[in-house]
Amino acid sequence: MTGIEALLLTVVTAATPLLIAALGELVVERSGVLNLGVEGMMIMGAVLAFAGIYYFDSMILALLFGTLGGMALALLFGFLTLTLATNQVASGLSLTLLGLGLSGMIGEAFIGQPGRYLPALEIPGLSAIPLLGPVLFGQNVLVYFSFALLAGVSWFLFRTRAGLVLRAVGNSHESAHALGYPVLRIRYLAVLFGGGCAGLAGAYLPLAYTPQWTEGMTAGRGWIALALVVFASWLPLRAAVGAYLFGAVLILQFHAQAAEVDIPSQLLSALPYLATIAVLVIISRNRLTASSNTPRALGRVFVPDR
Repeated sequence: MTGIEALLLTVVTAATPLLIAALGELVVERSGVLNLGVEGMMIMGAVLAFAGIYYFDSMILALLFGTLGGMALALLFGFLTLTLATNQVASGLSLTLLGLGLSGMIGEAFIGQPGRYLPALEIPGLSAIPLLGPVLFGQNVLVYFSFALLAGVSWFLFRTRAGLVLRAVGNSHESAHALGYPVLRIRYLAVLFGGGCAGLAGAYLPLAYTPQWTEGMTAGRGWIALALVVFASWLPLRAAVGAYLFGAVLILQFHAQAAEVDIPSQLLSALPYLATIAVLVIISRNRLTASSNTPRALGRVFVPDR
């Protein structure tokens, strides 16, 4: 493997959890719900996935546990914000704190325990293509899933009637409700989908990124995924571009540290978050970009009886 192939491989590895979480959150926000609990759902997915490997030595169960962990918190978030009509921002932040706390408690027994890597599945023929073959077709199943998820979300949102209804709910829940669409049911499904994606993105970390459990191992990736949705103007393909850009920034810090670049390591570690802030500032200064494709009912509570 050449140096460029190794570099691209690490970028794809770093970008995959961001892409999966961002696409899930994109669907949630397209339905008009602002879920700031992605970080908490990711960390719950991470710890439960590690538990699946630790107790059952099964990759399938680990992925299932991770996905269900994210969905469990998403269900709680949906109950608070959709059924009880609480503030979405406050509920999302609370869910993040809950997830971080719960994962620390559950994962205490796993600290220092060895994990297992998700095996790579090379696609015959395609993985032998020079340069891109090992990068795109010699990956683990979650990387392939992220590619399929990107295509699936794009197709669903812009090529199906159900996607059109979901976007209509996100733009005007009153109008969608008046037309007879079940707004709350649609939003529940979107929130569960986003929670499942966040849990799976978290599961990627102990199964494919670093085969171990460490408290707080999501390291702000849930917040970066949230920023990616804004960066992408709520469009899946742009979210993918953003995920790989942020993945490159994440990897850049490691290469700079390995090359002993004369920059404080703390500053290098902060690069992804500085890039997130810079992108959000740039986007917010451009009103046209900031408002394009924004779901008009995003963050607004809907109560059918009122």
